Amino acid sequence: MIRETSLLLLLAVAVPGFGQATKADPVANPAGPGSLQPNWSTTKDGNPLLSWIEKAKDGSYSLKYAIHSASGWSEARTVAAHRRFFRHPAEAPGMISLSDGTLLAHWVENPSEDSEAEFLHVSASHDGVKWSTPVMAHKDRSQVQHGLASMVASGDREASLIWLEALKGEDAPVTMKRTVINAEGSVVKEESLDPDVCGCCPTAIVKTARGLLIAYRDHTPEDIRDISTIRFENGKWTASKNLNPDKWQINSCPTNAAAVDAKGDRIAVAWFTGAQEKPRAQIAFSSDGGSTFGKPTVVSTGTAYGYVATAIDDGGGTYVSWLEQGGGGARVLVRSIASNGTAGPVLQVAQGSRQSLGYPRLSHKGSETWIAWGGAKVQTARLIK
Repeated sequence: MIRETSLLLLLAVAVPGFGQATKADPVANPAGPGSLQPNWSTTKDGNPLLSWIEKAKDGSYSLKYAIHSASGWSEARTVAAHRRFFRHPAEAPGMISLSDGTLLAHWVENPSEDSEAEFLHVSASHDGVKWSTPVMAHKDRSQVQHGLASMVASGDREASLIWLEALKGEDAPVTMKRTVINAEGSVVKEESLDPDVCGCCPTAIVKTARGLLIAYRDHTPEDIRDISTIRFENGKWTASKNLNPDKWQINSCPTNAAAVDAKGDRIAVAWFTGAQEKPRAQIAFSSDGGSTFGKPTVVSTGTAYGYVATAIDDGGGTYVSWLEQGGGGARVLVRSIASNGTAGPVLQVAQGSRQSLGYPRLSHKGSETWIAWGGAKVQTARLIK
């Protein structure tokens, strides 16, 4: 539901004036030259799983993934090849693992370069090698936009896929929907969750101790595009709830979404806003499964571009990353937020063009926090305190 990829330089140095409490340890990964749209998930054994889109010598594209363990990276494996993947940073494919190790993947396809249509596909694998025939994750087959998806395991044998449907284009109300996918990669159920959301901003979903929580950029008839949350608890969806009244009024789509992570009842939601003509990245926390959130903390220090990511660590703290203006282009910045809300020093991880850096992604599992971002190829690093 959008369109936009430059050299980058891994710096792993602290931004002047902030000291350095966190370091970025670059880790080479199996993604090849020209790879893009990185995303993280976790295997049933707790190992980081990196997925990406990669261009082959014949000009075709494939969705690939690799798993990092104590012995290093596995070889890159292919989920789907020779497909018309929509190669925009905001439309990153995703993968998750169910409790039995079944892998589910989703991605968006664009029928042709000059078409505005987008179609969301899913596939499943029980061994990580053989994948089921991809199927569309939505009932509607018209030439409109279906995408900006996020997915989470919502049961032992099922996943919830959240996505947007623009039946009348982005200028008309866009609906946020949920598709339930089973372990065989088949569509079980489709339902509408919000009839009017921001039409070009990715969705984000997590599973909490109480159920599911979605964070997304909402939309009002007055073109207020603030972040809202909606929860699935005790077998039903709650009403949509504004996370913080930024009151960002903008008569265009910012292509800049919220990021969310959860550990038990603790939830972190990070997002970008341009309200009050102060472009900034901020984060807010909940300790009750998303029923309530505290006041946001501004994490950016200059002119933020947004494209945030967040990951809660095992010590109660949280990492947040974002893009910010600097170095003649853009910089990937990271900082940690302590459990009491105190923001740590800012670390510059990379710099390059805003388009090439894309949507950086964070993931934490066990004792490790990882970050991935774009450039001449997908880059990865471990964050170390």
